[in-house]
Amino acid sequence: MPIYDLAIAGAGIVGLAHAHAAAKRGKRVVVIDRDAQANGASVRNFGFVTVTGQEAGDCWTMARQSRDIWAEVAEKAGIAIVQRGMVLASRFDESEAVIDAFLRTEMADGCERLTARQAQAHVPSLRTYAARVSLYSPHEIRVESRTAIPLLARFLEEQLGVTFLRNTTVTAVEPPRVETADGVIEAETAIVCLGDDFTGLFADRIAAYNVTRCKLQMLRLRPQQPVRFNTAVMSDLGLGRYLGYAGLPEAAPLKQRLDADLQAERGNGIHLIVTQSADGSLVVGDSHHYAKTPDPFASDAVDDLILGEFDRVLDLPGRVIAERWLGTYASAPDRWRFTDRPSDRVRIVVVTAGCGASTAFGIGEETINELYGSAA
Repeated sequence: MPIYDLAIAGAGIVGLAHAHAAAKRGKRVVVIDRDAQANGASVRNFGFVTVTGQEAGDCWTMARQSRDIWAEVAEKAGIAIVQRGMVLASRFDESEAVIDAFLRTEMADGCERLTARQAQAHVPSLRTYAARVSLYSPHEIRVESRTAIPLLARFLEEQLGVTFLRNTTVTAVEPPRVETADGVIEAETAIVCLGDDFTGLFADRIAAYNVTRCKLQMLRLRPQQPVRFNTAVMSDLGLGRYLGYAGLPEAAPLKQRLDADLQAERGNGIHLIVTQSADGSLVVGDSHHYAKTPDPFASDAVDDLILGEFDRVLDLPGRVIAERWLGTYASAPDRWRFTDRPSDRVRIVVVTAGCGASTAFGIGEETINELYGSAA
């Protein structure tokens, strides 16, 4: 009899979400990861569990479900929720039509349009002209990725009995045998969640989805004086990029305006997100560049574009850069995720957009329901 019911390759948020869904059912779960600790996309992002603005359909639905699971798990795992909600501040006339159109959709439940003064009640540093019309959403939560992912893994291990094998490379997956560089593990089923590692396990099957990688640049800023961000902040560029807004017919004039007025920002895939950490510092980003193998170098010119939009939206003179880093994630031109089925016992699950932290728990529930039947 196999030692485990389920083996999961990959200990990023997608792998951990699947482990959570299975362990809640009492399944014997082992998570195998090649690194000593979380080091990839799951700890390099904003920790911003984003619902509003996700693409209509299953992406938005998964984000809503995942947000609820995040809130439940965070309390149990000792993960602090450092911010709630989001203000999307807009300054362009064309943005107003997009916000109003979004508010007429079912995805806008609980959201509202704000004046600049109302937006500044959430984020006093917002410039009045940059928040002429704003969208407020109460749905988002923000965790500190660098600490949340390790705490989630510890919760799974200590409270739900999940086994973790670190510094271990999986070389073949053929249940009931899962072969690793350190020996064979026996498991009835297996899920492969390796993010943007496309050249190892099931490389031929993954290649069929025309996947590539997205590189992004991010920064941590320290304000000169203490500031308060009750919510995360986005700007007009988000309306032109997040498909829940950008996919609306009313977004066409805005995208034309952005292409004309913010050509360099659009060309570098920049949209502004600002979140605040418990120590008062601000996590700011980001840019998007695509390649099979992105180069490892960060560009000052791209950072300057990000900071230029930051300064147009927020009045924080004297802010200094405390930290810079790169992130990467899987990307595909025609889908935001895929689940491949090499056999009845094996699933390959990849999020091919920058919404893994926002949707993983919902995807995990879906996959485990498919493998084991819907939970009672």
